[in-house]
Amino acid sequence: MMLYCKSLFNYQRRSSRVVTVGSLKMGGAYPIRIQSMLTSDTMNTEACVQETLGLVAVGCELVRITAPTVKDAANLKNIHAALRAQGCTVPLVADIHFKPEVAMEAAKWVEKIRINPGNFADSKKFLVREYTDIEYEQELERLEAKFSPLVQLCQKRGVAIRIGTNHGSLSDRIMNRYGDTPSGMVESALEFARIARKYDYHNFVFSMKASNPKVMIAAYRLLVARLDQEGGDWNYPIHLGVTEAGDGEDGRIKSAIGIGSLLADGIGDTIRVSLTEDSKYEIPVAQELLAQVPLTVVGSSLLEKKEEAPPTWPLFEYQRRGSKKVTATNLPLSENLEVGGDGPVRVVVPQSSYQAIAPKLTQMGEYQPESILENLPLIEIDPLCEKEVMRWSQEKTPHLLTVRDGVDLEPIAAFRLLAALIPTHHPILLKDILNIENRVKEVGKLGESRLGKSHLQDADFTKNCVASSKVIGSLLCDGIGDAILIRRELDPEVSVRMAYNILQAAGVRIIKTDYVACPSCGRTLFNLQETTARIKAVTEHLKGVRIAIMGCIVNGPGEMADADFGYVGGAPGKVNLYVGKKAVKFNIPQSEAVEKLVDLIREHGKWFEK
Repeated sequence: MMLYCKSLFNYQRRSSRVVTVGSLKMGGAYPIRIQSMLTSDTMNTEACVQETLGLVAVGCELVRITAPTVKDAANLKNIHAALRAQGCTVPLVADIHFKPEVAMEAAKWVEKIRINPGNFADSKKFLVREYTDIEYEQELERLEAKFSPLVQLCQKRGVAIRIGTNHGSLSDRIMNRYGDTPSGMVESALEFARIARKYDYHNFVFSMKASNPKVMIAAYRLLVARLDQEGGDWNYPIHLGVTEAGDGEDGRIKSAIGIGSLLADGIGDTIRVSLTEDSKYEIPVAQELLAQVPLTVVGSSLLEKKEEAPPTWPLFEYQRRGSKKVTATNLPLSENLEVGGDGPVRVVVPQSSYQAIAPKLTQMGEYQPESILENLPLIEIDPLCEKEVMRWSQEKTPHLLTVRDGVDLEPIAAFRLLAALIPTHHPILLKDILNIENRVKEVGKLGESRLGKSHLQDADFTKNCVASSKVIGSLLCDGIGDAILIRRELDPEVSVRMAYNILQAAGVRIIKTDYVACPSCGRTLFNLQETTARIKAVTEHLKGVRIAIMGCIVNGPGEMADADFGYVGGAPGKVNLYVGKKAVKFNIPQSEAVEKLVDLIREHGKWFEK
């Protein structure tokens, strides 16, 4: 069986070779590195220097700077020199799209080059074309002619390369042979890696970014499995990120699901949290993700006996575990609540939480608890207990199962083990924490609601949000789970909202407008934070509509393939509007663009009044 980690139940960090980026080492036994990206104009040397110093001060270890033109790339020399003059040795990474000549200039001045295989040697035209094997080989020869000079220059200067595939910008060549799939993303990166290896260049890392956490997770898993198949010396480090994650709680949850689930499986040597906010706010989220990476093997020695338990879910593509429905009757919130089967993943709350929020239910909109934990027909199981596992493995009638509190396992491992050992017809209730007593002692008691307050920079909220999203989101993206229970966050209102936002981010239950918003960078043609806020203010009531907000066209058309509508910077002060990945309105003045977007949504029958 092809696997992406040594164990689905015990944490082991993936073994990778060491790559050198300036004075920084990554991979091997070195710490997992945190990086971010500047939002300043690359031609504004002073602004770039000050933003870099600010990022380094809060814990950023690599700083990426966009270089859209040769002129921008040449100014990296001045930025680099100014930082070194101030004693700042952080490695700089040039972000390159479309133009190999820009990469050649940037490689003279920085420690690392990020290239996107989808647009480094290709211009995306969304053409449908069948390639013969001979024609495809000729395309690879053309690719080598464009990429090999950069490889040789980086080899000569000791510069590292990130081969960074983006789901939204796969080349037409890849799209026509592999489709818009994780397989296409992986093959796109491997094409470039084979060229690098041909020239005996190995100082590179991979990434597989997507705005959809399920796609992102599947692509990274497939990449690691494919690298293992290629051979032991293909153990290159991995950079993790969810691209265009958005802002606020949603952006943090998407990032935690995608990055956190892979880190929990031992995958990842560098990470970047991409938020549509000031870059400094990305770092605490990244730090919290790393703080929660298991440092030792966790769990009972009995777990060793379970290592051969085969997964009952696909490892490289999303498919919900095939449970059957269980009906819970005589509940205070619903006379007949069905859990499992093809029904929605349910949100469950403890009795104490329900009592606290009951007077406010009419004010909570879509964020409504659907059942009370203590009243569910729930069976708790210790998946390490063979007697209990045998008892419920032989039960033909479906029952709602969960892992018993206090089991000596990490929650992801515990629920995976339960899903592997118990027949699929039993639906499963997921918990984000298995020792609630310790959590209550840690916090003390319920505090005032943080809803409506500036809680995103609150350390306790970030810790809870990241932890719950990682556990529940990872399992949901595995296809495991028919109901969820959030208990790590003790604020009842926040925990219910978080539960629904995790379901939305994991793509298993849509309850509100979904936004794909890229982080700001030097390419951005409008203020992303202000524009995103304006668009949200008039569209956030459109349940089930997906809107992409892109500062430029680098990933825009491709990442919007899953979106209903797109708002994309086309030129300074001008916006192009998309339906799916097709541009339908061009060069709209920015002052009119939000109103025109609403008109476009109306035209396609997706609009309704608040």
